[in-house]
Amino acid sequence: MRRQRVGRAAGGPDLVATESKRGGPPVVVVGAGPCGLAAAVALQKAGVSVLCFDRGPVASAIAAYPLYMQFFSTAEKVAIGGLPFPLAQEKPSRRDALAYYRTVVTHFGLDVRQYENVDKVWRRRDAFVVHSRPQGGDVVETLARALVVATGYFGSPNLLHVPGEQLPHVSHLYREGHEAFQRDAVVVGAGNSAAEAALDLWRCGARVTLVHFGPTFDKNIKPWVLPDLLNRIKEGHIQVRWNTRVTAIEPGRVHLEGDEGPGILPAQHVYLMTGFTPSNELLAGLGVEIDAETGVPTHDVATMETNVPGVYVAGVLSSGFDANKVFIENGRGHGALIAMSVVGRGLKRG
Repeated sequence: MRRQRVGRAAGGPDLVATESKRGGPPVVVVGAGPCGLAAAVALQKAGVSVLCFDRGPVASAIAAYPLYMQFFSTAEKVAIGGLPFPLAQEKPSRRDALAYYRTVVTHFGLDVRQYENVDKVWRRRDAFVVHSRPQGGDVVETLARALVVATGYFGSPNLLHVPGEQLPHVSHLYREGHEAFQRDAVVVGAGNSAAEAALDLWRCGARVTLVHFGPTFDKNIKPWVLPDLLNRIKEGHIQVRWNTRVTAIEPGRVHLEGDEGPGILPAQHVYLMTGFTPSNELLAGLGVEIDAETGVPTHDVATMETNVPGVYVAGVLSSGFDANKVFIENGRGHGALIAMSVVGRGLKRG
C-alpha cells in the first residue's frame, strides 16, 4: 500500500489516502492483537484492502504478559487465518505466541503501522478519517472505507484512586518476581493475575502479602493455581489480608483499612492486579451506543457491526466490562463475520 496526500483541513494535518492495487481507501483495523490480526487476515482473504494500526508492537497485550506465562488454550485454539501454529508442547508460552503472531504478519503480508496511536476517528462524507500519530512523528489523517476497533483492554487499568498510585514502585502489570528478591511485595487483587503474581514472587524469594477487599479469591481462578496458593498461605509463606483496602501508597509502605482496622505494611514493590476496563472513546466519538451497565457496545453479533454503519468491533472489546466472555479462542472468529459483512455491504472496493 502507499500513502497519498489528498488535502489539508484548515490549520490541520495532511489528509492521506492509503491505496492498494485494488484502488480506494482500505478498511482500517485499530489494534494489532490476535483478534485485530485475525480480522485483517479475513478481510484480506476476502479481497478487501486493509491497514492495521497499533500504539505499540504487534500483539502488545501478550508482550505485556508475565515473562513466564503459558497459555491456558492449546496452540490450535489461538491460531488465526488457517496458519498452523507448530509447537512441541501442548500449550504455547508467551514467547511462542509472540513469534507466531509475528509470523502471521509476515506470512500474510499485512500492513501494520506499529507504534502509531489512533486517538480519534470521524466520518467524512461516505468514509472515515483516522487521526493517528506515529511515534516521534507528525499527525497523519488516513481515509478509511470502514473501521474495525479491536483495541482490547490493557490500555486502561482499573485504578484504586488512592494517593501514591503513580509512584515508580507501583505497577498495574506484572512481569516477573526477580526484581523483588528478598524484598517486601504487596499484591492487590484476588483473580488469576494476582494469584500467579503472588506465587511467582514467593518462588523468587520475595516477602509477599496479598490484599483484597473481599473475603476470598475470585471464582474463576485456574484450578491448578488455587491449591498451590492455598497451601503456600496455609504454610505461612504468603500472607493475606482479606476484607481490606489499600488507602494510600508511600515509598516503602502501603496504608490499609480493613477488618483488623487501619494498618501499615512494608512494600518496596506494589502490584495492583485489579484488572482493566475497555476503552470505548473511539467508538463513543463516532456515536456508537455503549451500555452504561455492561459496557457492551451496541452491535450485531452476526456481523460485529455497531449501530453506526461501517464501524465494527472485534475481540474482547465486544464483551464490555466482562473480560471473561471473549478470549482469543472465540474472538478470532469475529474477523470472518466482519469480512462477510464488509463484502456484503459493498465496501469491498472503493
